[in-house]
Amino acid sequence: MSELENYLHHYFCIDVADCKQLAGLFKEERYAKGEFYQKTGKYCNKLSFIQDGLFRVYANLPDREVTQWIGTKGYFLTDLSGFLFREEARWNIQALTDCRLFTIDHQQYTAIGKLIPKWHELEKLFIGKCFITLENRIFNQISLSAEERYQLLFEQQRELFNLVPLQYLASMIGMTPETFSRIRRKTLS
Repeated sequence: MSELENYLHHYFCIDVADCKQLAGLFKEERYAKGEFYQKTGKYCNKLSFIQDGLFRVYANLPDREVTQWIGTKGYFLTDLSGFLFREEARWNIQALTDCRLFTIDHQQYTAIGKLIPKWHELEKLFIGKCFITLENRIFNQISLSAEERYQLLFEQQRELFNLVPLQYLASMIGMTPETFSRIRRKTLS
């Protein structure tokens, strides 16, 4: 099984034959560092699996940029509201490194149900996992202190601290770069 097939098998709990068929719908794409996967105001017509590299999901506000998420290897990438509901994207999605993706376009994605009969049930679980991830992030944002959010990010995604500009990580967990640096200094000492 390819890495994509293996991931689909474990993520969606579908059999090997269906994984092979589903993986066959994805096409390899490459993005150079700095290249945009998606820009605000455009329609997102694809869903991708990150094979290698890092993506930053962010919005430009009048007074600053806000990082929503850093996409890493082994995760899916899209502007979900745009992909599922055909709304204009709120988020920019930009490669922070050279990246390799496996991508399916919206038209092929909507045809999966014809190829894999239980897809609609699996899709609900996929969307549910996305929702739970966002729900957990919101809960952490409103219930944890800045120090606790820093520590949680460090425990869950330690590798990002050496690969991503720290101001992006600070924004992602809802603090200023100065607060992030203060907590980091305190933690390292």
